Amino acid sequence: MLLSCFSKKYIEAGCDEAGRGCLAGPVVAAAVILPKRYRHKTLNDSKQLTKAERDALRIDIQRDAIAWAVAEVDHEEIDRINILNASFKAMHLAVDKLPIRPELLLIDGNRFKPYCDIRHECIIKGDEKYLSIAAASVLAKTHRDELMIKMAEEFPGYFWETNVGYATEAHREAIKQLGITRIHRRSFTLLPEQLEIEFDVSAT
Repeated sequence: MLLSCFSKKYIEAGCDEAGRGCLAGPVVAAAVILPKRYRHKTLNDSKQLTKAERDALRIDIQRDAIAWAVAEVDHEEIDRINILNASFKAMHLAVDKLPIRPELLLIDGNRFKPYCDIRHECIIKGDEKYLSIAAASVLAKTHRDELMIKMAEEFPGYFWETNVGYATEAHREAIKQLGITRIHRRSFTLLPEQLEIEFDVSAT
Protein backbone atom coordinates (compact mmCIF):
# COMPACT_ATOMS: atom_id res chain seq x y z
CA MET A 1 0.00 0.00 0.00
CA LEU A 2 1.39 3.39 -0.98
CA LEU A 3 1.71 6.11 1.66
CA SER A 4 -0.92 8.83 1.81
CA CYS A 5 1.49 11.61 2.87
CA PHE A 6 5.11 12.45 3.60
CA SER A 7 4.30 14.81 6.48
CA LYS A 8 1.07 15.63 8.27
CA LYS A 9 2.20 19.22 8.81
CA TYR A 10 2.07 20.51 5.25
CA ILE A 11 -0.22 20.75 2.25
CA GLU A 12 1.59 18.37 -0.10
CA ALA A 13 1.52 18.15 -3.87
CA GLY A 14 2.90 15.10 -5.60
CA CYS A 15 4.63 15.89 -8.90
CA ASP A 16 5.65 13.69 -11.81
CA GLU A 17 6.19 13.90 -15.56
CA ALA A 18 5.59 11.78 -18.64
CA GLY A 19 7.27 11.70 -22.02
CA ARG A 20 10.80 12.55 -21.01
CA GLY A 21 12.32 9.84 -23.21
CA CYS A 22 10.08 10.32 -26.24
CA LEU A 23 11.36 11.35 -29.66
CA ALA A 24 8.37 13.57 -30.41
CA GLY A 25 5.80 15.73 -28.69
CA PRO A 26 5.80 17.58 -25.39
CA VAL A 27 6.86 16.57 -21.93
CA VAL A 28 3.84 16.68 -19.61
CA ALA A 29 3.81 17.11 -15.84
CA ALA A 30 1.08 16.91 -13.25
CA ALA A 31 0.73 18.09 -9.66
CA VAL A 32 -1.82 16.53 -7.32
CA ILE A 33 -2.93 17.37 -3.78
CA LEU A 34 -4.77 14.45 -2.15
CA PRO A 35 -6.56 14.30 1.21
CA LYS A 36 -4.19 13.36 4.05
CA ARG A 37 -5.90 10.07 4.81
CA TYR A 38 -6.54 9.15 1.18
CA ARG A 39 -6.57 5.47 0.27
CA HIS A 40 -6.95 3.68 -3.04
CA LYS A 41 -6.66 -0.04 -3.70
CA THR A 42 -5.20 0.11 -7.21
CA LEU A 43 -3.44 3.50 -7.50
CA ASN A 44 0.22 2.90 -8.34
CA ASP A 45 3.03 4.04 -10.61
CA SER A 46 1.44 4.56 -14.04
CA LYS A 47 4.11 2.39 -15.71
CA GLN A 48 2.84 -0.63 -13.77
CA LEU A 49 -0.77 -0.15 -14.88
CA THR A 50 -2.65 -1.02 -18.04
CA LYS A 51 -4.19 1.70 -20.18
CA ALA A 52 -7.65 0.72 -18.96
CA GLU A 53 -6.51 0.95 -15.34
CA ARG A 54 -4.92 4.36 -15.92
CA ASP A 55 -8.02 5.68 -17.63
CA ALA A 56 -10.22 4.53 -14.74
CA LEU A 57 -7.81 5.96 -12.16
CA ARG A 58 -7.74 9.29 -13.97
CA ILE A 59 -11.46 9.67 -13.25
CA ASP A 60 -10.99 8.72 -9.58
CA ILE A 61 -8.06 11.10 -9.09
CA GLN A 62 -9.78 14.07 -10.68
CA ARG A 63 -12.86 13.37 -8.56
CA ASP A 64 -11.09 12.75 -5.24
CA ALA A 65 -8.16 15.19 -5.32
CA ILE A 66 -8.32 18.41 -3.34
CA ALA A 67 -6.57 19.99 -6.33
CA TRP A 68 -4.84 18.84 -9.50
CA ALA A 69 -3.25 20.39 -12.58
CA VAL A 70 -1.48 19.30 -15.76
CA ALA A 71 0.99 21.32 -17.84
CA GLU A 72 2.96 20.83 -21.06
CA VAL A 73 6.30 22.02 -22.38
CA ASP A 74 6.49 21.60 -26.13
CA HIS A 75 9.16 20.10 -28.39
CA GLU A 76 10.62 23.49 -29.34
CA GLU A 77 11.21 24.43 -25.70
CA ILE A 78 12.67 20.98 -25.04
CA ASP A 79 15.18 21.55 -27.86
CA ARG A 80 15.96 25.03 -26.54
CA ILE A 81 16.52 24.31 -22.83
CA ASN A 82 17.07 20.48 -22.84
CA ILE A 83 14.73 17.78 -21.58
CA LEU A 84 15.78 17.91 -17.93
CA ASN A 85 15.07 21.62 -17.62
CA ALA A 86 11.90 21.20 -19.65
CA SER A 87 10.71 18.54 -17.19
CA PHE A 88 11.37 20.89 -14.28
CA LYS A 89 9.57 23.70 -16.09
CA ALA A 90 6.54 21.50 -16.77
CA MET A 91 6.35 20.65 -13.06
CA HIS A 92 6.65 24.33 -12.14
CA LEU A 93 3.82 25.19 -14.54
CA ALA A 94 1.63 22.43 -13.13
CA VAL A 95 2.21 23.63 -9.55
CA ASP A 96 1.51 27.20 -10.62
CA LYS A 97 -1.86 26.11 -12.03
CA LEU A 98 -3.01 24.53 -8.76
CA PRO A 99 -5.89 26.49 -7.21
CA ILE A 100 -4.39 25.79 -3.77
CA ARG A 101 -0.78 26.69 -3.02
CA PRO A 102 1.11 23.66 -1.66
CA GLU A 103 3.60 23.94 1.18
CA LEU A 104 5.64 20.90 0.20
CA LEU A 105 6.33 19.31 -3.19
CA LEU A 106 7.01 15.60 -3.44
CA ILE A 107 9.08 15.09 -6.58
CA ASP A 108 9.53 11.76 -8.32
CA GLY A 109 13.25 11.34 -8.96
CA ASN A 110 16.53 12.57 -7.55
CA ARG A 111 16.73 16.11 -8.94
CA PHE A 112 14.55 19.19 -9.06
CA LYS A 113 14.91 22.91 -9.60
CA PRO A 114 13.36 24.71 -6.59
CA TYR A 115 10.07 26.45 -7.30
CA CYS A 116 9.54 29.83 -5.64
CA ASP A 117 9.84 29.37 -1.87
CA ILE A 118 8.05 26.02 -1.68
CA ARG A 119 9.92 23.24 0.08
CA HIS A 120 10.48 20.05 -1.87
CA GLU A 121 11.58 16.47 -1.32
CA CYS A 122 13.07 14.38 -4.13
CA ILE A 123 12.06 10.75 -3.78
CA ILE A 124 13.59 8.07 -5.98
CA LYS A 125 10.80 5.82 -7.31
CA GLY A 126 8.41 8.11 -5.51
CA ASP A 127 5.56 7.01 -7.77
CA GLU A 128 5.86 3.58 -6.14
CA LYS A 129 5.87 5.01 -2.61
CA TYR A 130 3.45 7.95 -2.34
CA LEU A 131 -0.13 8.13 -3.57
CA SER A 132 0.10 11.79 -4.60
CA ILE A 133 3.13 11.14 -6.83
CA ALA A 134 1.48 8.05 -8.30
CA ALA A 135 -1.63 10.14 -8.97
CA ALA A 136 0.48 12.77 -10.72
CA SER A 137 2.13 10.07 -12.83
CA VAL A 138 -1.27 8.77 -13.92
CA LEU A 139 -2.60 12.23 -14.85
CA ALA A 140 0.57 13.16 -16.74
CA LYS A 141 0.68 9.84 -18.61
CA THR A 142 -3.01 9.77 -19.59
CA HIS A 143 -2.98 13.42 -20.68
CA ARG A 144 0.11 12.93 -22.83
CA ASP A 145 -1.03 9.64 -24.34
CA GLU A 146 -4.35 11.21 -25.32
CA LEU A 147 -2.52 14.12 -26.92
CA MET A 148 -0.18 11.88 -28.93
CA ILE A 149 -3.02 9.65 -30.10
CA LYS A 150 -4.69 12.77 -31.51
CA MET A 151 -1.41 13.83 -33.13
CA ALA A 152 -1.21 10.40 -34.80
CA GLU A 153 -4.22 11.44 -36.87
CA GLU A 154 -2.35 14.50 -38.13
CA PHE A 155 0.91 12.60 -38.67
CA PRO A 156 -0.02 9.04 -39.73
CA GLY A 157 2.60 6.37 -40.20
CA TYR A 158 4.64 6.90 -37.02
CA PHE A 159 2.39 4.63 -34.93
CA TRP A 160 1.96 7.22 -32.18
CA GLU A 161 -1.46 5.72 -31.49
CA THR A 162 0.45 2.87 -29.83
CA ASN A 163 4.00 4.09 -29.10
CA VAL A 164 2.93 7.68 -28.14
CA GLY A 165 6.24 9.01 -29.41
CA TYR A 166 8.67 6.64 -27.73
CA ALA A 167 11.66 5.24 -29.61
CA THR A 168 10.17 1.95 -30.75
CA GLU A 169 11.53 0.08 -33.74
CA ALA A 170 8.39 0.97 -35.73
CA HIS A 171 8.72 4.66 -34.87
CA ARG A 172 12.36 4.79 -35.91
CA GLU A 173 11.67 2.87 -39.11
CA ALA A 174 8.97 5.42 -39.92
CA ILE A 175 11.46 8.23 -39.40
CA LYS A 176 13.78 6.52 -41.89
CA GLN A 177 10.99 6.21 -44.45
CA LEU A 178 9.03 9.44 -43.88
CA GLY A 179 11.51 11.87 -42.33
CA ILE A 180 10.79 13.93 -39.26
CA THR A 181 7.69 15.96 -38.44
CA ARG A 182 7.47 19.41 -36.97
CA ILE A 183 6.92 17.96 -33.48
CA HIS A 184 9.97 15.70 -33.41
CA ARG A 185 12.66 16.71 -30.94
CA ARG A 186 15.62 17.69 -33.07
CA SER A 187 18.01 17.74 -30.10
CA PHE A 188 17.40 14.01 -29.56
CA THR A 189 19.13 11.12 -31.30
CA LEU A 190 16.20 10.18 -33.47
CA LEU A 191 18.19 7.48 -35.24
CA PRO A 192 21.54 5.95 -34.26
CA GLU A 193 22.80 6.70 -37.75
CA GLN A 194 21.17 10.12 -37.99
CA LEU A 195 24.38 11.95 -38.80
CA GLU A 196 24.54 9.98 -42.03
CA ILE A 197 20.94 10.61 -43.04
CA GLU A 198 19.58 13.73 -44.65
CA PHE A 199 16.18 14.21 -43.10
CA ASP A 200 13.22 15.57 -44.95
CA VAL A 201 12.39 18.50 -42.66
CA SER A 202 9.65 19.84 -44.91
CA ALA A 203 6.97 17.69 -43.26
CA THR A 204 4.39 19.82 -41.50
